Amino acid sequence: MAVKIRLRRMGAKKNPFYRIVVADSRYPRDGRFIEEIGTYNPLTEPAEVKVDAEAAKKWIANGAQPTDKVKALFKSNGVI
Repeated sequence: MAVKIRLRRMGAKKNPFYRIVVADSRYPRDGRFIEEIGTYNPLTEPAEVKVDAEAAKKWIANGAQPTDKVKALFKSNGVI
């Protein structure tokens, strides 16, 4: 089972809001997930990111692969 840490889109049309979730890579983008570990709001200035750093580190240590965007968000917040 390939586990990914990725963004799940929420919010209305043209008003995106994302949740950072841990999910099996075979599930759809906004479908089933294992655990929610944070949020990302790109519309605020600056963009608002909240991450449970302990949970993120735990999942990465267990082999979960963050997507490119999530990896950039983690680096900007000092999680990785």
